[in-house]
Amino acid sequence: MNRRPIITIDGPAGAGKSTISKLLASRLSFICLDTGALYRAEAYRLKCEGWKGKAETIAASSRITKVAIKYQEGRLQVMVDGDDVTEKIRTEEIGLLASTISALPEIREKLLPIQRKLAAAGGVVAEGRDMGTVVFPDADVKFYLDASVEERTERRYREMVGKDGPVNRVDIENDLILRDRQDRGRSIAPLVIPPDAVIVDSSGLSISEVVDFMISVIERVLPL
Repeated sequence: MNRRPIITIDGPAGAGKSTISKLLASRLSFICLDTGALYRAEAYRLKCEGWKGKAETIAASSRITKVAIKYQEGRLQVMVDGDDVTEKIRTEEIGLLASTISALPEIREKLLPIQRKLAAAGGVVAEGRDMGTVVFPDADVKFYLDASVEERTERRYREMVGKDGPVNRVDIENDLILRDRQDRGRSIAPLVIPPDAVIVDSSGLSISEVVDFMISVIERVLPL
């Protein structure tokens, strides 16, 4: 193997991919590649530009706008034209818009090479919706992290309480169901379970239990 291993974690919104991938990467001394942050950054950019939902208006502005991920002392920073938007992109509104634009070829064509370049040397835990199917089809170990809608709703509710003002469980659940429908139903790189992925249902499991299980799988497959 000419590069270090690549681990992928795919799954629906709210399944815990971001939290799990960060902890798994830390345990392995890998980089955590949050590819969803790139799509959120593009969504944030379009929202700021007042995008009206027309795909044909994306291409020109996309070419002149630079979206990038960098790591500063182990902390993920998402940059749009040099500005740190890491915290600004973590809203439900931006997440839903990111799910919408992820089906657009113009966006995917722009972000795919960025993702692959970041992982070129390996030593990466990459999380998203199509990591093991499209972005890194030859990844060394693939996981599909899932959880029930009820579990994902409760997790997202606890995460949002006190952060963005009043929150409503029903609204959160409806947003998750809509994102699931968009992610699984899009014609380009839909959310599916990679045929060679290990499925992990995290419903009722603690974060440490999920990470420990993934480590055990990785240790069986790779000589780390």
